[in-house]
Amino acid sequence: MITAIDVGNSNIVMGCLEGKEVLFTARLRTDQNKTGDEYAILFHSVLQIHNIDIKKIEGSIISSVVPRVVSPIKDALQKVTGTDALVVGPGMKTGIQIVLDNPAQLGSDLVVGAVAALNKYQPPLILFDLGTATTMSAIDGEGRFLGGAIFPGVRISQDALSARTSQLPYINLDAKPKKVIGTNTIASMQSGLVLGNAAMLDGMIDRASEEMGEEKVTVIATGGLAKSIAPYCKREVIVDDNLLLEGLRILYEKNCK
Repeated sequence: MITAIDVGNSNIVMGCLEGKEVLFTARLRTDQNKTGDEYAILFHSVLQIHNIDIKKIEGSIISSVVPRVVSPIKDALQKVTGTDALVVGPGMKTGIQIVLDNPAQLGSDLVVGAVAALNKYQPPLILFDLGTATTMSAIDGEGRFLGGAIFPGVRISQDALSARTSQLPYINLDAKPKKVIGTNTIASMQSGLVLGNAAMLDGMIDRASEEMGEEKVTVIATGGLAKSIAPYCKREVIVDDNLLLEGLRILYEKNCK
């Protein structure tokens, strides 16, 4: 059994995997001010809540887009599980060919997502990760990571609307928009944020597919807001909640065995 931790700008996704089975997932708030001891208390509590036998944890792996928290989280995992966590970064075996101008610039979360997507789905692939930022990754039919796009995340857009305008409230994104043309402020914001982002994904899929020279691509969406946006896309989009945890498991096996 291994512990996998994916650190995003807003949330930490933590899970334990035994073989290919994800035993549990937990979503925690990313806090750059927490110490290793504080994270250790938090992780220990999560493992207890999910009835995980800590003695059976053989290893751990971390992916992070927040460099400052890597050291305290690694320290916390050492205290709780007794394992020296692997950290996704340069020099790690990934098995994918990255054809960016500077491959070292590719974020660890995008590497992890690409590794998992190539393991589960037939390329060519387009992968969206809907978190604090929305990212798009393009992988061609030969399994090469071509690049992608980065957009403001849905929550960032919502926060900006509410903070920079006097009469627009903070709304619930889980409520289903009934139509594109809203007849009140809340409905209009839901349409713009949910249906607008879904339309953006559809448009980027069309443009990226054309640029890749691919008539048919498999599209996957992951991240905290994937379930809120992807169902409203006109293109077929597979929602895969555990994609990054599965990618971390694959990278752990590639680099430890």
